[in-house]
Amino acid sequence: MKGLDYKLTVITVSFNNAALIEKTIKNVFEIVPAGSDYIIIDGKSTDGTVDIIKKYSSKLKYWVSEPDSGIYDAMNKGWEKADRESFILYLGCGDLLLSLPAETSFGKADIIAGSVQIGDKFLYQPKTDMRLKLGNTLHHQALLVKKSIHISPPFNTTYKTYADFDFNQRLLKAGHKIYIDLQFKGFAAEGGISTKFDKQQSLAVVSKNFGPVYSKLATLYYYLRHEV
Repeated sequence: MKGLDYKLTVITVSFNNAALIEKTIKNVFEIVPAGSDYIIIDGKSTDGTVDIIKKYSSKLKYWVSEPDSGIYDAMNKGWEKADRESFILYLGCGDLLLSLPAETSFGKADIIAGSVQIGDKFLYQPKTDMRLKLGNTLHHQALLVKKSIHISPPFNTTYKTYADFDFNQRLLKAGHKIYIDLQFKGFAAEGGISTKFDKQQSLAVVSKNFGPVYSKLATLYYYLRHEV
């Protein structure tokens, strides 16, 4: 496949996901273009996950299997290993990349967001307006962030469920343009850590980034969306 003028890095974090990880690995190698990097950070799995990773190790930029303090610690490790100029995408075990953005999108912003199919339930469209100040309107299965705009590992591990939401809000607050490309699509496997809504943690993120007024608005927003 023809290489691209930009660099992609896909990162998968895993822990005892032997039943799902190979599906994601195969998908990445089918979809991403030549010259892309794939990184896998495993949390010392004991269920055969590591044996599956080893089958593909020659195609990986980097992989490791070692204890970590949770999913966002593992995601930070992956970010640290990614090329500085690459656009980074996270896919969990069972998640899939369905299509990439148009090549022209990469010159329009350092953050590109697409739509995500949530299991067999619904298609989630990205939003970068006021709603991102109230709730997490971007999903990592279709979110590319150029590492050069945030070199250090970005996830606050004190948030066990919504460190990605916190990062998304901080990018918005910093004034980074988020370009929406609906050609860009991902699939989110059901059963992830954020499947069950954690209202208090979400409000804590909003309050930290945008203050108590937005936290109150977010409370109403969740009520209207029946996320209470």
